[in-house]
Amino acid sequence: MATPHETRTSRVRAWMLEGLSDMGKGKPSRPKETAPDDGHRGQPWYRVMCLTGVDYFSTLGYQPGIAALAAGLLSPVATIVLVIVTLAGALPVYRRVAEESPHGEGSIAMLSRLLSFWKGKLFVLTLLGFAATDFLITITLSAADASTHLVENPHLESTLHDKQVLITMILIALLGAVFLKGFLEAIGVAVALVGIYLALNAVVVVTGLWQVITEGHVVTDWTAALTQEHGNVFVMIGVALIVFPKLALGLSGFETGVAVMPHVKGDEGDTETRPLGRIRDTKKLLTTAALIMSVFLICTSFITTVLIPHEEFESGGKANGRALAYLAHEYLGNIFGTVYDVSTILILWFAGASAMAGLLNLMPRYLPKYGMAPHWARAVRPMVIVFTLVAFLVTWIFDADVDAQGGAYATGVLVLICSAAIAVTIAARKAGQKGWTIGFGIISVVFLYTTVVNVIERPDGVKIGACFIAGIILISLLSRLGRAFELRVTHVELDAMAERFIRDISHRTPRFIANEPDARDLAEYREKIEQIRADNDLPTSEDFVFVEVVVTDPSEFEAGLTVRGEVLHDRYRVLTVESSSVPNALAALLLHARDLTGTIPHVYFEWTEGNPFANFLRFFLFGQGEIAPVTREVLREAEQDRDRRPHVHVG
Repeated sequence: MATPHETRTSRVRAWMLEGLSDMGKGKPSRPKETAPDDGHRGQPWYRVMCLTGVDYFSTLGYQPGIAALAAGLLSPVATIVLVIVTLAGALPVYRRVAEESPHGEGSIAMLSRLLSFWKGKLFVLTLLGFAATDFLITITLSAADASTHLVENPHLESTLHDKQVLITMILIALLGAVFLKGFLEAIGVAVALVGIYLALNAVVVVTGLWQVITEGHVVTDWTAALTQEHGNVFVMIGVALIVFPKLALGLSGFETGVAVMPHVKGDEGDTETRPLGRIRDTKKLLTTAALIMSVFLICTSFITTVLIPHEEFESGGKANGRALAYLAHEYLGNIFGTVYDVSTILILWFAGASAMAGLLNLMPRYLPKYGMAPHWARAVRPMVIVFTLVAFLVTWIFDADVDAQGGAYATGVLVLICSAAIAVTIAARKAGQKGWTIGFGIISVVFLYTTVVNVIERPDGVKIGACFIAGIILISLLSRLGRAFELRVTHVELDAMAERFIRDISHRTPRFIANEPDARDLAEYREKIEQIRADNDLPTSEDFVFVEVVVTDPSEFEAGLTVRGEVLHDRYRVLTVESSSVPNALAALLLHARDLTGTIPHVYFEWTEGNPFANFLRFFLFGQGEIAPVTREVLREAEQDRDRRPHVHVG
């Protein structure tokens, strides 16, 4: 009888592992028998735009201040360059990504198809490292900026002074608590937050523009200072192009926009393989969001530059990390300013929710499939705890400083956009679209330049990204090593001949010979049978079926097994299997034969020559090596009952 402690432990375990974190496919964090709600059957594109908008539009909370610090008086000109790159570069790229990858996988999936074996897996892990940098820094940076708006509020400044790190961690903890409770993307909440936030920003922008019009000297003062500092228009444009990489945070919403694609309703006639309506509406989503953001970026960079003294943007200044909030308090009063602060805090906090959803959608899509994460990594709640703890660490390292995290954030954003641009360039080239290939190629060069400049000027970003990459690769390889002896075959399919062979020998003691195919001539099979009989002292009356496994991609972890039967040289029955691992394929076939016939099969091996450690590495990396003992170990882990376990013989 279970003790109360064991009952509580089992309940906690069941709660922690409830639901799969495949949010991109619309699978809710709840038991499978529970029907999904309307949000997971699909929503109109403009509502889903608000879901990605909590990430994209929330950058207005800090982007004008970052632009002012990076470009100074040139902030509006540099922002116009950013808008041009957004509309002529990032937008066409991600519209094509939506077309090529309509299930939320993004450019990582597009590029992963180009490479196979271990180099493909390592490439994907590297991109996942930068994606983790992007999404995790989104969580920490957004929470840090939300706490900045709270701390700098005139009503709370004296009370919350020097408590920004603590407040940031509390916001991150609250975000984690939402997901631990069982988070489903609250599109309705996102619509309300985005609607209110954009409306308040529109009021601030209109008020700011009115101040500029009524105080005409501010524009004159700005243009005079600009001309004095940079000379002429061409120099200004050149400098704006140079400082543009520092403004790359304004491109942050596109990857999230593709990640939320599965939530777009599309048309009734959409299919899983070709959801044309979803693709069309996602393109509308991306275009509308980019246009709205472009208008706000230009207007806000202009009014903040001409109306706010530059020293207020510096660290410790009242506009640092909250330029628009500064204008809201300055020109619309503290009551409106406080309402604006609350709205900004909420949308920045919910931007972290969007990023967390992206992490929970992206990581389990690849790592468990590669065998590079434990089983619990498919569940939402354990991963939420992991990501929350990492976010705590990042916040502590950066001291909740918005400016300090900008480099790491921009690096993650730019690397993902670069990968998307390169992916669509390759896709266009394969499709024979010469014009699009040239266009996307130019865009790729622009983003590569931007990424390189950003890395050179702010190497902390690539250092943080490298830490995430190293951590993911190390944990992934250790996880794969720990799961090496799992039965990782998802299903077994027998053709008619293979099933006939297995059913035929089940009338006697079913005996299989594991054979590494060589010449496949008559002598090979005759000598193999003679050797097995001699090594195991078996009578000549015993009947055998050969099993030959051909290793395809040893870096794959989970896959189905297709078994073909054939008769060679008019007498030898051979089962041919393609798999990523010889021992796992043999173990799966033996267990399937047992379940199919109700008899316990026997399999016969010969010992592998060579160093056991080197043979294990061959198995781990290439799916071969010390076959016999590994097959037995896979069977032992898969079948705990010794009486039902297939027998392994080695001679």
